[in-house]
Amino acid sequence: MNDIQRYFSQECFASNSGMKITEVSEGYAKAEMRIEKRHHNILGTVHGGAIFTLADMAFAAASNSYGTVAVAINADISFVKAAVEGTLYAEAKETSINPKISTYVVNITDDQGDTVAIFNGMTYRKKNKLQIPEK
Repeated sequence: MNDIQRYFSQECFASNSGMKITEVSEGYAKAEMRIEKRHHNILGTVHGGAIFTLADMAFAAASNSYGTVAVAINADISFVKAAVEGTLYAEAKETSINPKISTYVVNITDDQGDTVAIFNGMTYRKKNKLQIPEK
C-alpha cells in the first residue's frame, strides 16, 4: 500500500482538491474527501465533478495496485443522493481482470453510509511498471 500511496501522492488534481487514498490492496482501494465550500456547486451541494474525481482516484489506485500501469478507457457515474457536508468515501472493487482489460465498481457513500453515487470504470492494462518514487 505504501508504494501505491507514494505513487499517487504525485497526482496533483485530486490531492489539491483535498482527496486522499486511505487503503489499497490488489484490485481494491478506498479514498476520502472532507467536504469543503470549494466542493459545492451553485445549488450548495457537492459538485458532480468533485464526486467523479473522488471515485476516479479510488478507481485509479485499485486498477494500478498490481504495480503495472492501467489507464482508464471508459467510466460512467450515476448520482443517487445529494451531499452537502461531512466526508465522502469512495470504495473501489475489481469486478473482472484479464491481461489487457479490468473493470471496477466504485461506491461513493456519505458519513451515514448512504450511497451518493455509483461509478463504473474500465482500464486498459499496459505492460509498463509504475514508476514509484523513492522513499
